[in-house]
Amino acid sequence: YGDIFMRTVYRMRPYEKVPGSVNAMHEKWKRICNNDLKRAPSMTRFNHIIKDMIRDFDNIPIYEDKVIPRVGIVGEILVKFLPQANNHLVELLEREGAEAVMPDMLDFFLYCFYNSNFKADHLGGKRSTARLCNLGISLLEYFRKTARKELEASKNFTPPSRIWELADMAKHYVSLGNQTGEGWFLTGEMLELIHSGVKNIVCTQPF
Repeated sequence: YGDIFMRTVYRMRPYEKVPGSVNAMHEKWKRICNNDLKRAPSMTRFNHIIKDMIRDFDNIPIYEDKVIPRVGIVGEILVKFLPQANNHLVELLEREGAEAVMPDMLDFFLYCFYNSNFKADHLGGKRSTARLCNLGISLLEYFRKTARKELEASKNFTPPSRIWELADMAKHYVSLGNQTGEGWFLTGEMLELIHSGVKNIVCTQPF
């Protein structure tokens, strides 16, 4: 839910025709999502919520001809996502007249799973661990299958890249054995942003 909110709210808010309309939509769907998380899990209900949420945001009236800088945000996972750690970077960018573009948090966990393949191939890691981690990747992708489909069909949003696509882009610049912290994933995210037309990037690091 959080990744979808970042993709929809940050994409639409700088272009909204009615000030406050995106935040109002955000509050509406936060209530729905919070209520859903308090109930017994249901994939059917989860997928319906995702479909309706993305379609609602996609239909908010915006200035479609408005051209502003798009600024990607990458970096250490806590500083990247926590406003209190990055000095409310998204709000700052929007006040300065830019659109903030935040890659999904889920991708970091996919990166952690994906690393087991390199370890098995080159560092003596267990092949059984790699297989288990690849099952984890398949499970996480299953959870966002509906979101990916709806984002692809939308007018204003783009779906996330798959983790192997990020790895394939990054490996031309840095070894996939670079796995400390964000490792090669940081490079992969930057390349994903560049390839999607985001020419400005803020790299947030704690040190």
